[in-house]
Amino acid sequence: MRLELLLPSPPVFCDSLCTRKMYAAITLCVFMCMTAATLADQHPPCHAPNMTGFMSVISLKGDIKAFGAFTYDSMGKKLRFRSNESYPANSSVGLDLLMLFDEGVLYEINSKNQSCEKKTLHCTQHPLDIPDDATFMRTVNSGSPSIEGEGMKVSVWKGAMADMKGHYCMSVTMGCLPVYTMYFHETSSFIVSITEVEIEIKDPDLLAVPACCLAQPLEETPEGTVNSFLNEFM
Repeated sequence: MRLELLLPSPPVFCDSLCTRKMYAAITLCVFMCMTAATLADQHPPCHAPNMTGFMSVISLKGDIKAFGAFTYDSMGKKLRFRSNESYPANSSVGLDLLMLFDEGVLYEINSKNQSCEKKTLHCTQHPLDIPDDATFMRTVNSGSPSIEGEGMKVSVWKGAMADMKGHYCMSVTMGCLPVYTMYFHETSSFIVSITEVEIEIKDPDLLAVPACCLAQPLEETPEGTVNSFLNEFM
């Protein structure tokens, strides 16, 4: 099953258009988070299904931090994210991450030289699922609900960033598919947008621990370091 989301195109296609759309999304999200507090009610968070798609991470200054493909196992609590290292932007981060949330393990993979680092996953928060302690803000229509194909209803959530000094504002469809999430941190703020979503795991092998990682010992974490998906972009 395939779902096309009404989102900015991936940054590899058109930087200027993507930037304009990104700031429009930022403005909308900030407005909703500032004005919707009085409309919040007891609304339990939904949880995203299995997904395959593309993810872009852009700082609020407009710098492209990463763009690449993701695979998410909702039931198994696993996420693989591989950024597109060929994207011609010096600020783009080349990443290949496998996160096993239930096991509390993060693998940083280098497929080119078949190497791997195994680390403790300190924070399980990521942009593909609404945290259980998130606060529901309101439901809004993005675009025009009166014109066929020109609108989309989304729910808006907010909350604190786990184990970090900051907060987030998250927008998801009525089927709980993530649209975009904004993170506001004392040192770095960025927006994560999701595109070309398919509600399936197209390649289950991507969620298996690579052979080069199997024998790796768990690395010691330096004091003060937090290993998580979000910290890769701080």
